[in-house]
Amino acid sequence: MKSWLSMVLFVLALCAAPLAQAQGCGSGGGVTVCLTATGGASNVQLSWTASGSISSVQVYRDTNSDPSGRSRLAVLGNAVRSYTDASAVSGTPYWYWVKFNVGSSSYSSNAAATARAGMRNLTSLQLSASMSPGWNLGNTLEAIGGETAWGNPLANQALLNGIKAAGFKSVRIPVSWKQYADANDTISASWMARVTEVVNYARSAGLYTLINIHWDGGWMQPTYAQQSTANARITKFWTQIANNFKTYDDYLLFAGTNEVMVDGDYGTPTVEYYSVQNGFNQAFVSAVRATGGYNAMRHLVVQGFNTNIDHTYNFFSVPGDSATKKLMVEVHYYDPYNFTLNESGSIWQWGAIATSAANTETWANESYADAQFQKMKSRFIDGLGMGVLMGEYGAISRTEYDSAGTYRKYWDQYITKAAYSRGVVPVYWDNGYTSNHAMGLFNRSTGAQVYADVISTIVNAAK
Repeated sequence: MKSWLSMVLFVLALCAAPLAQAQGCGSGGGVTVCLTATGGASNVQLSWTASGSISSVQVYRDTNSDPSGRSRLAVLGNAVRSYTDASAVSGTPYWYWVKFNVGSSSYSSNAAATARAGMRNLTSLQLSASMSPGWNLGNTLEAIGGETAWGNPLANQALLNGIKAAGFKSVRIPVSWKQYADANDTISASWMARVTEVVNYARSAGLYTLINIHWDGGWMQPTYAQQSTANARITKFWTQIANNFKTYDDYLLFAGTNEVMVDGDYGTPTVEYYSVQNGFNQAFVSAVRATGGYNAMRHLVVQGFNTNIDHTYNFFSVPGDSATKKLMVEVHYYDPYNFTLNESGSIWQWGAIATSAANTETWANESYADAQFQKMKSRFIDGLGMGVLMGEYGAISRTEYDSAGTYRKYWDQYITKAAYSRGVVPVYWDNGYTSNHAMGLFNRSTGAQVYADVISTIVNAAK
């Protein structure tokens, strides 16, 4: 969107290097056990220390931080202080615990989270099947003027943990880069480090993570006059970004652009416009692949013109790619605009449950939504074997008309289900603001759910 705007886990960033390592310590019976987990190319190595004598040593594992659902991997001798998990799936984050006895009482270390390094042998379509539903960290890292310039607090680990705990499986992180680059388009080291920190928050929370070049000041105009300059900047920016993240596994995806269009022109694109925009996609893919490392096989997201479903269906060209079946295509969905985004309009009801014709637009109803997502399924999922991302969608609250949010929840539920049931990954747009006429769902400082009913509606619709 072009917008204006308990147990403590000692978890380090997952897969930030070919060897990802984390440690968790826990005490009981006067003994402290510290577990270290290190992800390697072919397995996960566990080692631990104990400050005193322990017995009944057991190793447990899970794919999230909740110890209640963990599975036992091994029962070991009292003196054993290491274990190799050869069954760990490449790229999958795991949480590990060592359970032990002191005397007749049982205790556990805190969790150590890591992942076996590497890129799994998955197509983009296969990967997309594990990503629903998704959530956007909107109006934050893409905010012009700085991360907090549009009124949201700094992103933090508690927020991303809250997103994961709510049932979301992926996070899209819109990012602005040009405002942090010099005249030669060299991105500042401090901004790259901050983006990396936020990516690590998301990865540590166990979320699929996607970063892009968002609106970024409007320099990416799809015209012949701007084509050369924009392609050069896309290439330079993505070369730097990709090199920074080249050791990250396939839980990190790159998306080249966002809602590319000639500013102010929402009509059907000319040949010039969509040809240049398709070229932006190619410049992005070529730049990332050229950096090597895991980027040679990373899943990349390319966009249709202005992320419009009809324009994508009609005018999108698949970029050439040295990797096979590693591309996804992205569209957005905010139909009908007067219901989803128009703060001053009187259209506040939607769909088959509407009771007032004067407050309803019927052109973008349930059957329209079904037909739009079927287009994406038919051409891209079924026809090309490409994953499809609905990278943004959502509807603002209208408490002055609908205090219970009945129509908003119905729209969210129907659109989420209509996309998900056709294989499209729904990624809700959250702008961070939880007041009326906004789309925020969470407390951005704590990760607490502000609209738990809307959240559960979305999460349950993507099952």
